Amino acid sequence: MQPDGPEIRRQRELRGYGLRGFAKAAHISHTHLSRIERGLRQPQPEVMAKIARVLGCRISDIQRKPTETNHERSDR
Repeated sequence: MQPDGPEIRRQRELRGYGLRGFAKAAHISHTHLSRIERGLRQPQPEVMAKIARVLGCRISDIQRKPTETNHERSDR
């Protein structure tokens, strides 16, 4: 399960959450969330579920598509 870190960050910021406030709402550490958003960590499915729950979206909305290239991601 590969998270789309930039998309998670974008959605988090659109909802007015700071990093620490969002991490607290999702019951994960802010350092772990930061690493997920920067693409340094691959979270467990239950962590992705927590993030999606707080964002009010589906896990698939914050997953990187298997065929998506880095160039396609940066075009968003």
